[in-house]
Amino acid sequence: MREKIIHKSAELFLSLGFKSVTMDDIANEMGISKKTIYVHFPNKTKLVEAVTFNLFDTICDGIDGICDSSVNPIEELYSIKMYVMHHLKNEKSSPQYQLKKYYPQIYSVLKFKQFEKMHESVKDSLQQGIDTDLFRNSIDVDFISRMYFNGMTGIKDDVIFPREKFTMDYLMESYLEYHLRAIITEKGMTILNNFIKNKS
Repeated sequence: MREKIIHKSAELFLSLGFKSVTMDDIANEMGISKKTIYVHFPNKTKLVEAVTFNLFDTICDGIDGICDSSVNPIEELYSIKMYVMHHLKNEKSSPQYQLKKYYPQIYSVLKFKQFEKMHESVKDSLQQGIDTDLFRNSIDVDFISRMYFNGMTGIKDDVIFPREKFTMDYLMESYLEYHLRAIITEKGMTILNNFIKNKS
């Protein structure tokens, strides 16, 4: 039952927002009593925490699978982007922003975990790109990896990139291309251009 509650809550939080969804809403959606939820989660904060880290672990497992089977680091980044977008339902309700505002402690822990995961993953990907002559060998792998995380986090800022003007899909797509064009070699440029052309 605990897993079912987490799964249904994740759906509701991602589509309606952490703030908007109440324990009553979750109970009604599942056709169970609110008491049943409280057996597993003493309060809404504990439920939000469980949902947040469960989603994080699921996405990490998926990213690991993509990294293990990707053709090259350029297509790998696009595959990860598609996977994350699918899992976060295009972030219609800006869950990251709501988490930061209403559950700042959970948000802080999540951001640190995201950074640790992405930093190592992107460093490996960048090194692979250098080794296969797709990325310039002069780039500072550690610095670029940190910049990539900072940019990916930054585009989720509603103040700088308001949702009525930019969709999350557009922002991620544009940032990926911006990031890659800054570090690729001519060989990488050919692969990137062909990939973008075939994708559209």
